[in-house]
Amino acid sequence: MLLTHLETLNILSTPVWVVSAHSQHILFANTAARNLAGNSLLGPLRNGQFSVHSQLSLESYLPNLAKGDQIVEIWTIHKEGRAFPLSCRLSSVQLDTNEAAIVFEGAHTSAANVPMPTPSATPYRRDESGFYERLFQTNTAPMLLIDPVNNGLIVDANQAATRFYGYTRDEMCTKHTWEINAMGMDVLPVMHEIARLPGGHKPLTFVHKLADGNLRHVQTYAGPVEVNGVRLMLCIIHDITEQKRLEQELEHAALRDPLTGLGNRRQFMQLVENARTQNPQRTHNFSLMLVDADHFKAINDEHGHNTGDDALVMLARTLETGIRESDTVFRWGGEEFLILLPLTPLEGAMHVAEDLREAVEQLSRPELPALTVSVGVAQYEAGEDFTSLFKRVDDALYRAKTSGRNQVQAG
Repeated sequence: MLLTHLETLNILSTPVWVVSAHSQHILFANTAARNLAGNSLLGPLRNGQFSVHSQLSLESYLPNLAKGDQIVEIWTIHKEGRAFPLSCRLSSVQLDTNEAAIVFEGAHTSAANVPMPTPSATPYRRDESGFYERLFQTNTAPMLLIDPVNNGLIVDANQAATRFYGYTRDEMCTKHTWEINAMGMDVLPVMHEIARLPGGHKPLTFVHKLADGNLRHVQTYAGPVEVNGVRLMLCIIHDITEQKRLEQELEHAALRDPLTGLGNRRQFMQLVENARTQNPQRTHNFSLMLVDADHFKAINDEHGHNTGDDALVMLARTLETGIRESDTVFRWGGEEFLILLPLTPLEGAMHVAEDLREAVEQLSRPELPALTVSVGVAQYEAGEDFTSLFKRVDDALYRAKTSGRNQVQAG
């Protein structure tokens, strides 16, 4: 699809957002979407009080979307001083820039008047001998029957659910969904939104509370079902706590330098991107500092790479100790370290840099060679992109190196 063709989506009354799967930037929002959510960034939409999704990363959806799986997310919309959930159906599209994008098509509903499920005239009663009851109770997956009209009252739970949550069947049937969901009462409008969705969509991710107080990450599929003439929601629960733990460990490893334990270049870029898209007001008035160990190749050549690694670890710990609580140090690569100083003008950053330079110069460990560092510092300028800012920091570092090393230069 050509980017210029996206304007044709303005004729639709349905809100539509086109989002880059890689950068997670909103590339286009049609008129209906802007009327509904203004110029809201993706972060607040996907991570608001009512927001629920299956995957944190949009790129993770691409294989499933390519297979034609139905995927939905619940977004949080803020309008006229109130917040409400909006269900969005996802589809993938390839743009003329060869960039993979995801189209979010929002349900066309009035923010002030979200339809509620209609109460059933007949209350739910268990049929202990019926086929449905036997199927329900013998299923190994935890399953709940929920009445969305009655504040999400759990009207039935199978044996797998009672074992998972740690309640008896009768105890489960005195609880509402908001009592077992970490979202609390905020899950109620989300539940009503889910009750309006067609069946067959990819499960959504929540955090549920067990009887013993433990929290578990779960994926839940909730779809409409009619049991003996009563309209309810069937909720099938899959415990993904271990999967989440492994994902978090892998993500942590991917964002960390294995030698020093500092955040790596990828983590820095992710942090800056998240701040730019979710908290743009915090991306102003910050400074960057690029620190380079002087003559480090000579250290490796004369003392060996193991000693060089020990020296880098010592340098990393010194930088960590010397920065302020609000600052963050990253290993940029080799013997270079990048330091982010939020809400810090150039003058303040220069003071921090000089303190760090002196701290490194005074290091003394008998088993390690003496170290000094050269430092380049630059303050962000309004409207500047990261490439331009980093070039100024790098140029300042180059001047520090060529002017004799063991000094700080501003860019």
